[in-house]
Amino acid sequence: MNLKPKIVFMGTPEFGAVILEGLVKGGYRQVLVITSPDKPAGREKIITPPPIKVIAQKYNIPILQPETLTDSKSQIINYKPDLIIVAAFGQILPKEILKIPKYGCLNIHPSLLPRWRGASPIQYAILNGDKETGISIILMTEKLDEGEIIASSEFQITNSKITYPELSKELANLGTKLLLETIPKWLKNEVKPKSQNNSETTYTKALTKEDGKIDWKKPAKYIERKIRAFFPWPGSFCFWDRKQIKILKANVLKETKKCPFGLPGKTFLAPDDKIAVQAGKDFLLIEELQLEGRKPMSSKEFLRGQLKFIGNTLK
Repeated sequence: MNLKPKIVFMGTPEFGAVILEGLVKGGYRQVLVITSPDKPAGREKIITPPPIKVIAQKYNIPILQPETLTDSKSQIINYKPDLIIVAAFGQILPKEILKIPKYGCLNIHPSLLPRWRGASPIQYAILNGDKETGISIILMTEKLDEGEIIASSEFQITNSKITYPELSKELANLGTKLLLETIPKWLKNEVKPKSQNNSETTYTKALTKEDGKIDWKKPAKYIERKIRAFFPWPGSFCFWDRKQIKILKANVLKETKKCPFGLPGKTFLAPDDKIAVQAGKDFLLIEELQLEGRKPMSSKEFLRGQLKFIGNTLK
């Protein structure tokens, strides 16, 4: 039996790029990579390829960038893949695609399913303060992340300040290791798929720019987690004097009798020239922020040029 199958790999962001490169270095033959079209990025709106395309080009793997998967059916059939592997692709595979490979379509999902099905499992794990997450490899179906589990591996979130890029990298490395261990067993029919417990399901959603707006009525602990979960996109932002402010790093300052109190969003001067903002519970202690049109800076640097900032209410 051929334990080095012909693989069509589908994905888009850095999470998938790490796994794709791991497969290539592991000796698996990628006959085709399917990813999203190039898109404008950054303030200058420069047309930028998705991270997976960069890796595919590095290893001279053929690339397709269709608007929809249906457009690629005939090309996929022509490559005669034994296996399709999906990692953060962003599209549900239709039945006609799922039926193409002999050994099915495997999805590497960065959560312990059925917790956090959907598009943003890493962000939601941080946002909700999960202490544990992991990787699930599932046999794909037409329904969102509902396939039977082929393998899984847990990851303990011991870093209380972990950000989305950091956790994504940890899970991508874990997913690569698990996938390399699982593929030979799957091809030799040594794996017994296990159904998910649908009664324990939780869902995420695709994030939009508006999701980054801070609600100061929320507890400071929640807002601090949001800043780490939504970094670098969509970011966590608010408004002052009609200008957007992104908050890049923060801590929680507990309320005490010595702390001033105000309406949610009210700014105070904290020790060491840091900015404290009243939240629904406790204060958000801002370490680093970025005013619209300016570079990122510390609270201390920011206050040197914005003397009237303290005592205002952020929206």
